[in-house]
Amino acid sequence: MSQLASQTVYVTYEGAPGDRFDRSYYVDRHLPFVMQAWQRYGLESVAAFFPPLTHAGTLVICECRFRDEAAIATAFGSPETREVMADVPSFTDLAPTRLRITPP
Repeated sequence: MSQLASQTVYVTYEGAPGDRFDRSYYVDRHLPFVMQAWQRYGLESVAAFFPPLTHAGTLVICECRFRDEAAIATAFGSPETREVMADVPSFTDLAPTRLRITPP
């Protein structure tokens, strides 16, 4: 894989089946908001993956694909990041965790 390949950031939310996480809000409102906020900086796509509702541990994995490493730094350092993070309480009380995937 070349250095010019897209870069991936995973955002996960860990919790128990009874923890508040509004999947509909997340997919229908938050992810489009994230795309709108960071696309100008190089965010190429977002996708959400959900385990069964009875699964403890990871409640959601969001895959964010960016044009390159510079796009990640620019997006997360942008003024829009504050607004994106301020929207989190709209769908959950859980804290997000970011994971970077670095190709070999």
